[in-house]
Amino acid sequence: MGENIFVLGALVAPLAGAVVALLFAKNNHAQRLVGLISSVVAWIFSTMVLLQVHQTGVQTYELGNWAPPYGIVLVADSLGGLFAFMVTTIMIGGMLYTLHSHDRCMTYPAFVPLFLLMEVGLVGAMLTGDLFTLFVFMELMVLASVSLTAISDDQFGLEAALKYILISSMGTLFLLLGIAAMYAALGTLNMADMARILLTGQRPFLAPASALMLLCAFLLKSAVFPFHFWQPDFHTTAPTPVSAMLSSIVVKVGVYGIIRLVTLLFIVEAPLLQRWLALLGIIGVIFGSLGALRTYNAKRMLAYSTFAQIGFILVGIGWGNTLAMIGAIVYAFNHAFIKSSLLMLMGVVASYTKVKTANFASIVGIGHKLPPLAGWLVLVGGLSLAGVPPLNGFISKLALIRGGVAQQDWVNLILLVSAGILTLIYTVRAWQHIFQRAPIPETTPTKEAGDSLLAPMLLISICLILGIVLAEPLLQLVTETVREIGDPNTYISAVRLPPEGP
Repeated sequence: MGENIFVLGALVAPLAGAVVALLFAKNNHAQRLVGLISSVVAWIFSTMVLLQVHQTGVQTYELGNWAPPYGIVLVADSLGGLFAFMVTTIMIGGMLYTLHSHDRCMTYPAFVPLFLLMEVGLVGAMLTGDLFTLFVFMELMVLASVSLTAISDDQFGLEAALKYILISSMGTLFLLLGIAAMYAALGTLNMADMARILLTGQRPFLAPASALMLLCAFLLKSAVFPFHFWQPDFHTTAPTPVSAMLSSIVVKVGVYGIIRLVTLLFIVEAPLLQRWLALLGIIGVIFGSLGALRTYNAKRMLAYSTFAQIGFILVGIGWGNTLAMIGAIVYAFNHAFIKSSLLMLMGVVASYTKVKTANFASIVGIGHKLPPLAGWLVLVGGLSLAGVPPLNGFISKLALIRGGVAQQDWVNLILLVSAGILTLIYTVRAWQHIFQRAPIPETTPTKEAGDSLLAPMLLISICLILGIVLAEPLLQLVTETVREIGDPNTYISAVRLPPEGP
């Protein structure tokens, strides 16, 4: 409770890092070090916030000492604190990867500042208590990630960036219309104030329409069917650390927004929204798994896999019971570490080719040129993504299955388990293709050295720790989170809104 400066620090650290990095525009190594240091500082702040949330309750910070609902307030509850911690941890991995990467785009003076601004947008979206500020942070995240993809070494990077910015404008329109409808109906932009008014039983005419528009905006940000078609090109052509962030934590902003919709703002409309979420999630699981099974590129395979993994999370939110919600949040948290590590590993594989490609036809047998550790890391990451025990992916799927059993939705539960088997097939097949087969004449010529394995090794190690050592503490942490978001009054009272009436 109270004015917690750590909440602001988690947001300001990467912003200050971006400014300082600009001062070292002619010294790329110094820029990368500044980026890493500021990411570590942001992680320290977010870790302190998460600890304080679970020790003393929801933490807040009023910007400019303007009291809500008139001023902007940062709110770190259990959900926001957990997601902010997830973001800052993964971003350290991304910055570590840049330290030893040979991509030409990472030598541009704008790369590190843009990367840090993407972190500002991500952390801000998780911690803001104001709906319009959420829009501002999401757009900052989008513009930074689009710019980073546009300057990619990949020849199709600019095309993918333009495609996404056009599609994203549709999400922006949905988001702005939803915010405008909420403001017109309730006269406030503060999410706690909105929730307080809606909990009194007032159901403005525009509330259902606003719920639908906000849901569409968040579905597009998470690349959920039918708003998915921009994602494979965008995630595949982005620089490796950027694509790792896009597929692991950027898509989680939409997941975070959806959870806020059904647990805080639109509790009355939640059952209808959740039925649609479960349906769209199942479609995403099937489509994403089949797409990953049939695609031609390792990074593109993982991009399609993100469709499926987000689908798993949406089904858990759609089921809506306590166990299912625990499963959805655990899945979102663990998936961020698995997917970021696998994409970085595929970036390492591609970096050993002279033309830097992850096309399966070009990297057949290339694993013989890589350090032996790379093959083991890819195998462990793939098994974790498929949910093989005792890795953290197994904890995610087990928690979600328990929610499905409680819901007694047997058909969708069978489909989810089957999709997990498909995940095992395409991840193990990719590993065999790269590390077990002998090179063929079509294999692309290789280099003697490539990018460092340090960052993906760190993230894979976290996956092992989360699955073997910290599985029970993580489940307990998320259980407390679900218990807290199940009572909107906890969030509302923490913001210290003025009493209603004269």
